[in-house]
Amino acid sequence: MTLKDCLESGLDFIEFLGDKTTVTNRKELREIYNNEFRGRTGIRDPNFSSVIYALRKFNKAYVKKEDIFINVKPQVRVYCDQWRRPRAPQQEAPPTASGPTATMNAVLTPKKKMATEVIKNLKQNRKTMTADKGNIEITSDPESVDGKVLFTVERLKEIRCFTLEDDRRLTRVSPLLLCPKESYEVRVRYILNHHGYFPATMYFEFCPDQKGATPFCIVREMEAVARTPLGVELGPVSPYKALRIQAKKPLSTVIVEGEPPEKNIVHPLKMLVKLGSYSYGPYLKELAKCSLEDSEHLSSAARQSLLSVRGLLQSALQMKTYSSRFHLLLHLEEIQMEVDIRKYDLYNQTMTLDQSNKKLLTLKVPGVAENRPSVLRGDCIKVSMSDDKHEPITVYTGYVHRVELDSVKLGFAKRLLQGFLCNMKFDVEFTLSRLPLRLQHRAVDLASKQQLEEVLFPSGAATDTVPLPELRMFNRKMENNPQQSAAVQHIIAGSSKPAPYLVFGPPGTGKTITLVEAMHQINKSNPTAHILACASSNSACDLLCERLIVHMDPHQLYRMYASSRDPKSIPRSLLKCCNWDERQDCFVFPDKESLMKYAVVVTTLITAGRLVSGGIPVGHFTHVFVDEAGQAVEPECIIAVAGLFSPKEGQMVLAGDPKQLGPILRSPLAIQYGLGVPLLERLMRDNALYQQNPDSGHFDNRYVTKLLRNYRSHAAILRIPSELFYENELQVFANQWDREAYCNWEYLPRKGFPLIFHGVMGKDEREANSPSFFNVTEIEALVDYLIKLLETQGKQGLPKLNATDIGIITPYRKQVEKIRKALKSAPGLKRWGDLMELKVGSVEEFQGQERRIIMISTVRSSADYVKMDKDFSIGFLSNEKRFNVAVTRARSLLIVVGNPVILRKDPTWAKFISYCVNERGYDGFDFTDAEGEDEVTARLANLKICSDGDSPEIENTHQQCEDPEWKNEH
Repeated sequence: MTLKDCLESGLDFIEFLGDKTTVTNRKELREIYNNEFRGRTGIRDPNFSSVIYALRKFNKAYVKKEDIFINVKPQVRVYCDQWRRPRAPQQEAPPTASGPTATMNAVLTPKKKMATEVIKNLKQNRKTMTADKGNIEITSDPESVDGKVLFTVERLKEIRCFTLEDDRRLTRVSPLLLCPKESYEVRVRYILNHHGYFPATMYFEFCPDQKGATPFCIVREMEAVARTPLGVELGPVSPYKALRIQAKKPLSTVIVEGEPPEKNIVHPLKMLVKLGSYSYGPYLKELAKCSLEDSEHLSSAARQSLLSVRGLLQSALQMKTYSSRFHLLLHLEEIQMEVDIRKYDLYNQTMTLDQSNKKLLTLKVPGVAENRPSVLRGDCIKVSMSDDKHEPITVYTGYVHRVELDSVKLGFAKRLLQGFLCNMKFDVEFTLSRLPLRLQHRAVDLASKQQLEEVLFPSGAATDTVPLPELRMFNRKMENNPQQSAAVQHIIAGSSKPAPYLVFGPPGTGKTITLVEAMHQINKSNPTAHILACASSNSACDLLCERLIVHMDPHQLYRMYASSRDPKSIPRSLLKCCNWDERQDCFVFPDKESLMKYAVVVTTLITAGRLVSGGIPVGHFTHVFVDEAGQAVEPECIIAVAGLFSPKEGQMVLAGDPKQLGPILRSPLAIQYGLGVPLLERLMRDNALYQQNPDSGHFDNRYVTKLLRNYRSHAAILRIPSELFYENELQVFANQWDREAYCNWEYLPRKGFPLIFHGVMGKDEREANSPSFFNVTEIEALVDYLIKLLETQGKQGLPKLNATDIGIITPYRKQVEKIRKALKSAPGLKRWGDLMELKVGSVEEFQGQERRIIMISTVRSSADYVKMDKDFSIGFLSNEKRFNVAVTRARSLLIVVGNPVILRKDPTWAKFISYCVNERGYDGFDFTDAEGEDEVTARLANLKICSDGDSPEIENTHQQCEDPEWKNEH
């Protein structure tokens, strides 16, 4: 047993002694311990000598010859609060009570067992447990509401948070006898030295003083909340009440088509390769609704298909089932997307006539700037009159002509415009753009037809040994980086062909720079080569293009944008080499012959499908590069090769990091059965060609290069990610001045260690109809650090700060909203005028980015919700990729705010927090006495989000809590 276990038994023994603490003879105390105390049901106590040693060690007793003197303090011990969890916890506080003769039950029930039963019963029947009974009344000041006593603490003092005091120092073996109308007072002290939320459960046990009487209990839940005025302002606007998405009853409708923006636009690139609709059968929606489980509600068609659907999804991915399996997964994702997008539907909305174009109507769409929902030029939005209740309902399809900051301009049919009045009310329904899904469906079909097996499931059988070229790098710094140089050499030599070449790039190691250098070298060594460079996002494609243009003739480089792209978002340096058509005032696809003249074409993976449709011949592109390959689902990734690429002659290159976040998906079924595993990750996980040699620990450089030099972060920030995810191989090569800029900041717990874990005891809350979580205490801590950062900028060698130097990462959408509100309203931040430029967002929104200073709010503070996080892959817990991305964004300073008691339940976070503690980078409340909630928490009722029979469609939990932005990268 540990020393702490011995101490706990010793403290229990002191309590057991009661008035016998005056006994000092060692032999007599040993007999009482062994014969009366030891052997309690369900508890294994150490021997007497070990207990006395522990009591002496912690100054609870002292020994003089054959006497043992117990140090007794006039205070009742407290069990089961968040500050201190003894090995065998029990609540032991007598009440302020009046009623018939009653005593506290003196039976020595094992405390852990008692706590387990209390929590279990409290969960199941809270009303009964907290009700006064047996003519006993428990009163409090302040008064309890539904069995809960709430203390509001305004001043903070340096003392432990929760103590009980009573005049007679009651114990379980020395109970109190209450006579009728008699009362007894227990004083509760909540005196804190940190802001936060501090709960405790008080369990009062009574037994009427009658023969054969049955004990009963009364429970009071106590909460102390210490908040600043800012915290009060950020609190819930109203109590949380779950909002269910009710399935709409099918109504007969009449569709009136609107005016699309491209009606009069001419695209020289003709559509030569058909793009099918790829619609799913209605039976699949039934199966998805039932999570692929048999149900009495299934139609006969759905039941007949159930086994084959399950069998296909549960089988290993292989070439012969490649297209059918991915068709099914994409359909499941689409079905969930259709449900999730209903969240954004609007009711009783007005529109206005656009002043610059009387043929358009303007509709306000909150969240459109953040892609919540995604609305692009060319998309359609359906509206109907709010007061139109008679079937058939007239539905007007409006096409998006322009997207503004918080509104869209729509083209409707003349029929609506002619009768339009400004006070008309409309119900608005957003629709999915199916183009990206259809392109992915076609890609998996073409992959099978064009026999891309050696690209998608490479065997290595066809790989030849090739000599590596001697190269003089365009980017001279790369010549000193052996991994980057080797990757470029192998790509130029084509050492992996026909298999893809992988550039495995941990955070900040220069994946994009490596790809750009390889493209320059190909262009230089092979003038007949044609390169297609893609990424899943427009921002990544723009970065590729901006870096290519430095050493490339603009006439050789072409950036092709989708016609839906907002021209205001285009970097000015790229306007001269892209497909913007000033005459038609939009992006236009040039003809096939023009496109085929360029040495390098850069476009998103989705827009690469337009090249297939335009008839660019298979094999024209000799090299296909995919940056950010880890963020694209496999069917999206292969749009760039299926129908364009010859596996025998061509070279495919994928760059990414399987240890970072993959694509955002909405369907739990699609995630469960592998749609979220990108091609790059699947190859590294399942294919022997791309795995480390178990003996040497090295990769085969003919197929994959792992970049090792990190040019972003301070060593302290990289330490844990490097250990956990990259075999401790990451090397620090960041600029020394930049990475050490905050090593002497006065608010670091330890100078030279620019990493802080700030522990808080907060409360994860929800409000109104939003199921997303927020934590006010963590926001108060973040604001405090922001004020300190801004007040010290430019002083004592610290750099000047812009708002763009700082990023705040948090997993829940509601926490993002609350932090942004705090940036506007916190008194200490009002003089910093540009703080609205400070980016606050999810981990996904920060992937691929970096900031000088990163602050992270983890939100979670309740064990009750930990299972929800793990079941539905939300938040930071149980998602090590999300952890990895979040903590590797910072260059100079990383500040993490969270509840260590909860976070340490996850092994990844436990290692990180221990690291901060050991390196003296920990600040905030002292959690050394908080061993984490007991195993009791593991027995809490499982939390499940489910629907009832009247609500057959349910919004995805990921969508509910985190509200991820909708992808719109065409």
